[in-house]
Amino acid sequence: MATVSEEVGVGPWTGELPAGDHWDAELLRDGDRRNVVDAYRYWRHEAIVADLDTHRHDFHVAVENWGHDFNIGSVIRTANAFNAKAFHIVGKRRWNRRGAMVTDRYQHEHHHRTVDDLVAWAVSAGTDDEGRPRGIPLIGIDNLPGSVPLETHDLPRESVLVFGQEGPGLSPDMREACEVVLHVEQFGSTRSINAGAAAAVAMHAWIRRHVFDQRLD
Repeated sequence: MATVSEEVGVGPWTGELPAGDHWDAELLRDGDRRNVVDAYRYWRHEAIVADLDTHRHDFHVAVENWGHDFNIGSVIRTANAFNAKAFHIVGKRRWNRRGAMVTDRYQHEHHHRTVDDLVAWAVSAGTDDEGRPRGIPLIGIDNLPGSVPLETHDLPRESVLVFGQEGPGLSPDMREACEVVLHVEQFGSTRSINAGAAAAVAMHAWIRRHVFDQRLD
């Protein structure tokens, strides 16, 4: 029976070499096996980041990192897929990057030692219609008592979607810092869904609202 090749990417460039400083000479010579979309094949890493910067979306992602949760990598990978403005690690600087599949290299990473540090950053991180600094609201995602269904809340364009670690969820200090805490509505027997899955749902809700203009009735 024939086997299907699992090789990812493309081999060495064939034919006349393309012109432009965004091309990577080594990748053109040796092939490009990175986890990138075809449009970025053979591009220099720095050139990819620069191009992504021209059309990043206006939401940030923040993850609390108190227990070295392996789900953080999954959240960051999804943030890359939806081209978040940046991701923020709150707590320990070192985090489990395995699940990110090196997608963190194509994003902007910020570290905040405490919740208060994240709040201080958010106070002037946004811009108003005239380009002046203004605050960005922290939007918590957790199925806590009193939380609001994500499906009924109009997510602001400039916002920080905040996720806690698997199990304990958002810390008490982070809950207090958030403008609102939202939960993903569930209909089965389990109490909660995986933190990485909840993050994907929340980010896609932002995309539906602000990229596809799907407004709430």
